Amino acid sequence: RKGMPEELKEQVPLLQELLRKMHMPLLMMEGFEADDILGTVAKQMQAEGKEVVVVSGDRDLLQLSDEHIKISIPKTSKGETKVYSYYPKDVEEEWGVSPIEFIDLKALMGDSSDNIPGVPGMGEKTATWIIQKYKSIEEAYAHAEDPEFKVPRKPSAGKDLKEHFELAKLSKELATINIHVPITLNFSDCKWENYANSESKELIRKWEFRSLYSRFEEAESTTEKKLSLPAWKDVEDPYLAKIAFKDAKKQKTAGIFLQADSSEEGKLYVYLCLSDTRLYRIPLSLCEEDLKELFKEGEYFTLQLKDQYHLWEELLEGEIHDLSLGAYLLNPLKDSYAYDDLARDYMDLVLPGKKELQNSAEEGLYSAFVSWQAKDRIFQELKDTEQWELYRDVEEPLVPVLFRMEKAGILVDKEALLSYGEELKKNIAMLQEEIYAMAGEEFNINSPQQLGVILFEKMQLPGGKKTKTGYSTAVDVLEKLQEDYPIVGKILEYRTYSKLNSTYAEGLSNYVGEDQRIHGSFQQMVTATGRLSSTEPNLQNIPIRTEMGRVFRSVFIPKEGSVFLDADYSQVELRLLASLSKDEKLIEAYRKDADIHRVTASEVFHVPLEEVTPELRRNAKAVNFGIVYGISAFGLSEGLSISRQEAKEYIECYFTSYPKVKEYLDGEVAFAREHSFVKTLFGRRRPLPEIHASNFMRRSFSERVAMNAPIQGTAADIIKKAMVMVDRKLAEKNCQSRIVLQIHDELLLEVVKEELATVKDILVSAMEHVVSLPVPLIVEATVGNNWDEAH
Repeated sequence: RKGMPEELKEQVPLLQELLRKMHMPLLMMEGFEADDILGTVAKQMQAEGKEVVVVSGDRDLLQLSDEHIKISIPKTSKGETKVYSYYPKDVEEEWGVSPIEFIDLKALMGDSSDNIPGVPGMGEKTATWIIQKYKSIEEAYAHAEDPEFKVPRKPSAGKDLKEHFELAKLSKELATINIHVPITLNFSDCKWENYANSESKELIRKWEFRSLYSRFEEAESTTEKKLSLPAWKDVEDPYLAKIAFKDAKKQKTAGIFLQADSSEEGKLYVYLCLSDTRLYRIPLSLCEEDLKELFKEGEYFTLQLKDQYHLWEELLEGEIHDLSLGAYLLNPLKDSYAYDDLARDYMDLVLPGKKELQNSAEEGLYSAFVSWQAKDRIFQELKDTEQWELYRDVEEPLVPVLFRMEKAGILVDKEALLSYGEELKKNIAMLQEEIYAMAGEEFNINSPQQLGVILFEKMQLPGGKKTKTGYSTAVDVLEKLQEDYPIVGKILEYRTYSKLNSTYAEGLSNYVGEDQRIHGSFQQMVTATGRLSSTEPNLQNIPIRTEMGRVFRSVFIPKEGSVFLDADYSQVELRLLASLSKDEKLIEAYRKDADIHRVTASEVFHVPLEEVTPELRRNAKAVNFGIVYGISAFGLSEGLSISRQEAKEYIECYFTSYPKVKEYLDGEVAFAREHSFVKTLFGRRRPLPEIHASNFMRRSFSERVAMNAPIQGTAADIIKKAMVMVDRKLAEKNCQSRIVLQIHDELLLEVVKEELATVKDILVSAMEHVVSLPVPLIVEATVGNNWDEAH
């Protein structure tokens, strides 16, 4: 029979490693299957007078059922698992045969899940009739030509058995459990305890078995250390504060955390951890000068540093390491990097979460304590995973840059914003009346259920797909109908205007501060690829392809005496694909500054370069960018509205034209399968825990991510490095100009007019020369009196 699937085979040693770290006794013997060892041990225990229970989902084990051996089979249905127990009478009741006859039953009907072939065409009912009458396949074979061998509704059963008896014998051999394996179970070795220990926890943390991790935590009430904070001092005496800082200055290192006390009208406290037993809370007003003096030398450790900059800018003067950032690099798939997350992941400690704390002082104390305790482990893991330079040279110096961007904010013409909002509302009201007139009645256009009934029942539009909650009115469904049915176009237009109004006209105005600027947040520890994300509000998501979307960009303006300078990387991901794949033809095209989409169209569609039409170029552009994202033939066919076969041929032609791209992408997937992660040019890791998933969709998604993440992540690393360089150069030149926004591959600066030439040179030079690649990076920089003009 077939061997174990390769994907499963690769994971067996990993499972064994985890079980050993859980102190689980393992019974193994080369050349024998697990069923054989189970059967042998069950019979040994029975012979010693013990009552035996065998728990397994494998029905083959029913043959072991005995008055003293119970087979328990868990079965899951509709999310509920029940355990069914079988003694011999239970086997006979359900299967109509005895446990020993169950072997012959399996031999006839086969079992694809266990690679037992059985007799072709013979199902469970036929096999059961034969074994009930003849008790074994050998006896049935001996009577297969007898006149009374007449299986109901299966007249060919005897003939089938005669023809395939060798296969039936092989199947019986495969189904029979060997109960004579030369192995002995020592009952005293079966004691199992302390499975939720630091070694096993570290492994399941590394492999990201999240649900298992939470179950370990529940079990750790008896096995895991739970922390009570060391005795801490609430320092209110200036003399005692000076002693604490004198000790800190002497050792030149500490865990530190700055926080506003919610119960004392925002009074700022410094939390200082100098050792496992020395922990202090000191009012900032009592120690400002001591803290500034402390930062003149030494290195210090904290969590969520950018938030603390907003409380006290003088923190910028110290060499302070943000361990949350380090934890993010080590596992970018988590959604939190607070003190309790780091304690669990790097200190083997369970701490109460923020919501469980009695007061804000506890959060500060825990944060300082964890910063002190976790620093060595996190730094060592960054070095072990070759991400130390990425942390030190890119992520850490970016923190003050993002703080300055948040503090500066971006100026908004609020009157223009409100005016556009009113215009949108008029358009929405007008569209609403037109839709009612076309439908012949009023209804809630925002309700998918009501809209579905109007379109697909009352108006009888084709293509209605009914789900449990009603007809689907998703964009992809409606877009296919809008050309032939005007009401659908109006509905899509209504949705666009409604979203622009709620998200931007009304949404943005809520964030405009007293200084008429929006001070958003740039999140550094959110995306798995390393990209920054923008929140409160999301300024990276303002549409630019629609006229109204561009209007919203125009409400962002520079302060008086300044202009906006916008710099955008040209095709950075395609240039990275060429550089990382080392495909000579792609590299040459870029070095000649050729139109890469026309070149690809010429190669893929086999037409001379001068005969490439705009439509062919558009299709080639979709192929170029699709390849970067690991697009499938189905995805490309949907995007270009062509057949799947055509899309498949396009992709194949692309890879024929650029063979090293195919080689590179396949190599990334192979690397991911071996290591369960991929990495960027700068060493950033993107974990892929589902690269071996049995579910096709999840596995395929992981493979596409394996192709794209190194490219998208490298692009993210590049612009982060450029931001650090630009910020540093602006400071060196004493420029008043500053970075105000980052939108993936684009930087927007508010530039004092007199500094424009200098700043433009700094910006373009930094962005284009941040890294040396086979394909040069090209930056397009433009100037404008609002964001839309500058873009």
